Parts: sequence; structure tokens; C-alpha cells
Amino acid sequence: MYNNQRIMALIPARGGSKGIKNKNIIDLCGKPLIAHTIDAARECRYIDDIIVSTDSKTISDVAVKYGAHVPFIRPDKLAQDRSTTLDVVLHAINEMKCRGCEYDILILLQPTSPLRNTDDIKGAIEEFCDKKVKSLVSVLIMKQALMIMNMGILWIRNIQLILMK
Repeated sequence: MYNNQRIMALIPARGGSKGIKNKNIIDLCGKPLIAHTIDAARECRYIDDIIVSTDSKTISDVAVKYGAHVPFIRPDKLAQDRSTTLDVVLHAINEMKCRGCEYDILILLQPTSPLRNTDDIKGAIEEFCDKKVKSLVSVLIMKQALMIMNMGILWIRNIQLILMK
């Protein structure tokens, strides 16, 4: 809770991935990828509940092991390549409301951003609340971009690329 506002951290993690099989639970520095996001959220004292939206029992089990809640399993229609994050967010809000949990703020934490830390989350929440903005998206200006190609890895230097997560 921050400024008397209840905050839900939502981590969308579907089971199917065409690029990297089981990417959300692949080992990264000794723990599953999703665990890095869960840990950062758990350490943020502003977050009231950490909810993982997934269609995968395996991801659900890992998420619970690391301290997140998985109060519902995402329906298959919201776990397709063409499913939108917005639909996943709206589904999670509705599911939690049906369970008697309502929030003033939702912070969306992609599990594929493991370098985001607790201070980043805390700072975003403070910025969002203190400046009374309607939405906040993190961006990063990069001097180099890594592009993964079918044949290997290609480094592109001296460009500015804005990534929105």
C-alpha cells in the first residue's frame, strides 16, 4: 500500500513460447526467470498482492514456491500468440474482484525483465502516485541493441532504441 492505495503486482506468464521453450521458468543464475520478478516484487513494501496469471501448472507451481499467488488459471483463449496483455490484465482484475479483492493500482511486471529490481518498482510506484499520472511505462534508451537471428547473434552499435515493457 502506498498513500492508502492498494496495489496489485500482476505477472503475466503463459506456458507456450515459440522462441524459447518454457522461457518463464528457464534457469537464470540459479533460479527460474520468473522468480527474479517475484523476488523484486516481494521486497517492495508497497505491493499488497503478487498475482501470477498463467495457463501452466508448472509455472503456477514455481510461482507459488517463490511466494506469488496464483488464485486462478488463465483460460486458453487468453494464452494464445494473438492474445493481448490488456485482455489478460482485464481478466485478472475481474477474477480478483470476484474473489473480493479490489485494488487502486495495478503494476504489470513482465517476467522477461529480470534486471528490474525492487528500487525500480518502488520508484515507479512513487512516481505514479506522487505525480498523480494516469499511467506509467518504463523505457530504456540503449546505445547498443542485441538482435537474435536464426543464424546467430547480431550486435548493432551506435543506435538509440526505445524499449517499452
